[in-house]
Amino acid sequence: MAVRRGRGVAAINYPTGMNLGGDPSQALVHSTPTGNFMVTLSSVDLGQGLKQVISQICAETIGVPTDRVVVDTADTDTGPHCMGTFASRGTHRIGNAVIQAAKEARQVMLEVAAEELEVNAADLETDGAGNIHVKGAPQKAISIFDTALSAHFTRGRSISGRGMFLVPRSFPETETGAMKPATCYAHACTVTEVEVDDETGEVTVLTVKNVFEIGRALNPKMVEQQLVGGSWMGISHTLYETTEPYYPARDHGGSDFNEYLMPGPGDLADTEIIVLERPSADGPYGAKGPGEMCANPQIPALANAIFDAVGVRIDHLPITPERILRALKEQRRV
Repeated sequence: MAVRRGRGVAAINYPTGMNLGGDPSQALVHSTPTGNFMVTLSSVDLGQGLKQVISQICAETIGVPTDRVVVDTADTDTGPHCMGTFASRGTHRIGNAVIQAAKEARQVMLEVAAEELEVNAADLETDGAGNIHVKGAPQKAISIFDTALSAHFTRGRSISGRGMFLVPRSFPETETGAMKPATCYAHACTVTEVEVDDETGEVTVLTVKNVFEIGRALNPKMVEQQLVGGSWMGISHTLYETTEPYYPARDHGGSDFNEYLMPGPGDLADTEIIVLERPSADGPYGAKGPGEMCANPQIPALANAIFDAVGVRIDHLPITPERILRALKEQRRV
């Protein structure tokens, strides 16, 4: 009996959003009288940082600081339509809708500023710090705050915009059934190293090294946090979590999250994340959707590492010590 070491590799690709029905999302953007901007969505932030990324996308498009943008995820009965926050579609689909809405609002803002400065709107640009000035003549400028005041109280203009992103629907070919289910794909590869005690069946995950290609990382720190958390979740899915207790009966299962089996801090592996940026042609500033993908490749990589260590293939999750020992016993019997 011994502790045996193994290494496993897995690579995946993952679609962003879905195709059937066009996968639409809408967004509204408007300015307050003080020159802040409100983004109204029916898209829910599940904790993945959607509000932060959307505020960055809106701010970049309009040309204002990010802290001048507020994102309101409104009630779905009253807000603009969204298919939902699922299928890793949030940043890509909603971000594209916000860009459209922000461009329309920006154009109105520049037209109002042009009237105040008595110039052509095409000759104006923003400085990203809250001001609008004539190209090549920064001394001739007006603040976005004063522009918003003028729009609301002098010019009678609404600095606002509407946006909608809709994927061109792909219908299956009659002869082959081929179609295009998504407009872009993210990719990942994971290499894991484990130790397996062939006497107890216990698995110790030593290292998890992940390479993710996610388009453009609009907020690198948030991307890194999501990918690290997803990697740990992948370990948890593989070795710990189940809603269907495997032994000896269902009533032995945890009744709440205090009893639900998950890895603790001492069970988490040394984790490395490498992000490759290959901007998507149709993504907002090149972004794709890495959301659900970040917890996927660890599962087959760990299963492969366990196979490499002790020579048994487990095809049910979680890969518990009991299942490993049963497989080893069956292997010896054969």
